Amino acid sequence: MDRKRRLALAIGAGIAPLLVVTMPVGPAGAHGYVSSPPSRQAQCAAGTIECGPIKWEPQSVEGPKGLTSCSGGNSQFADLDDDSKGWRVTPIGSSQAFSWKLTARHATSTWQYFIGGKKVAEFNDGGARPPETVTHTVNFGGITGRQKILAVWNVADTANAFYACIDVTIGGQGRS
Repeated sequence: MDRKRRLALAIGAGIAPLLVVTMPVGPAGAHGYVSSPPSRQAQCAAGTIECGPIKWEPQSVEGPKGLTSCSGGNSQFADLDDDSKGWRVTPIGSSQAFSWKLTARHATSTWQYFIGGKKVAEFNDGGARPPETVTHTVNFGGITGRQKILAVWNVADTANAFYACIDVTIGGQGRS
């Protein structure tokens, strides 16, 4: 009996490393999003707007670099691309601080902000690992009125980026 037990342990010890190597790895469940002013996924997470599964993982809007969609090309987060959904609009001035909440701190190449497909700001981190909260102040110059800002976090060591859209009224009033 003792011999059978030792044999079973030896077989188990031999198979365990193979199981670890061949088991599928799930996707990483955490990354980052704009928390202030509230991005569309922050509004979903807070229950301000009904938007499906993004409510449970606002930090997961990841896709290939260079996209221009709020969903990062993820069909399960397509609600983020729907401009008619009733997103809360934040009134801001001609310059505004944007805070990212990061749940996984990837090495970063750049942070970019776009309005209507035009880049209005870029911050270069040169591959550094950011802290858990990152804040950038963006100056919008002469841009005014209701705008949808696309904020992009470009990861340095992968082909991916994280996307967030923020609905604002620059120099005016938003709706609450």
